[in-house]
Amino acid sequence: MRATFRGDKMAAIRVPEEAMVISTHTLTGGCHCGALRYECAAPVSKPAICHCTSCRRTIGAHAVAWMTVKRATFRLLSGTPREYVSSEKVVRSFCEQCGCSLTYAHSKYPDEFDLTIASLDDPSAIAPTAHIWMSDAASWDRPGDGLPQHAGWRGAT
Repeated sequence: MRATFRGDKMAAIRVPEEAMVISTHTLTGGCHCGALRYECAAPVSKPAICHCTSCRRTIGAHAVAWMTVKRATFRLLSGTPREYVSSEKVVRSFCEQCGCSLTYAHSKYPDEFDLTIASLDDPSAIAPTAHIWMSDAASWDRPGDGLPQHAGWRGAT
């Protein structure tokens, strides 16, 4: 088992090694067309696959895999993402040339934001550990990967 970290404190939740792969080195990624390139440190919490209506519509897919990173560890290497206020407290970013979704930032968490795992150069470096917002999932969207499925946010009833 590996302990996960949130900021400088160890989280109480322990995750089996086989369920979570977290890179200890700098992660790199970018958009489809290459206009946006970035680097960041490893996630600060367990990555998840979101099935909420908002993510589905902004991504254009049935679900999106997210990892949470500290703002201080994220650095754009090239390009400037376009921002979109998707709700009162949420700003998302994407490449304005190819449309690749990149980030989700909630005002409640000013020191961190979510980054699309699929935009990593090596998305296999970060494995999601759960499905969230299954209550919003399309009727045909029933994951069979064995990961926990939550109706809302993790642990919410």
